[in-house]
Amino acid sequence: MLPVDGRQLENVKGELLKLKKKEAADCQLCHNVARTEERKKQKYKEIADCQTWHSVGRREEPRKQKNKEIDDWQREELKKPKNNEIEDCQTSQQERKAEETEEQRNSRLSDMAQRSQERRAEENRRAKEWPIGQTRRVT
Repeated sequence: MLPVDGRQLENVKGELLKLKKKEAADCQLCHNVARTEERKKQKYKEIADCQTWHSVGRREEPRKQKNKEIDDWQREELKKPKNNEIEDCQTSQQERKAEETEEQRNSRLSDMAQRSQERRAEENRRAKEWPIGQTRRVT
């Protein structure tokens, strides 16, 4: 072995330190490249998935539209009989009223007026039985 002086030792240490730094930088660069590649793969996968779902959506769209139209039609068809029944009921009521003679109408109105008078008379009778200031029990 050759004798080594202090200066040579410092130079060797400096070179060794440079090599270690370069190796660490290369390793970090390698890791960064690997991470970048992984991100690219993930991004491409997301894009492919998005395109797949988009094309599936385009295929599903006409089917959904057709189903919606069928549902709308069925709803309208279900409403029609009910509307017809309501219209028939209203029409029959109108016909009944139209068929009612003037005498029947007057009789019906007279009965209503008589019941109204009887109710008022009953209320007045009760009011006279219970003068102001007295309380009555409601049963």
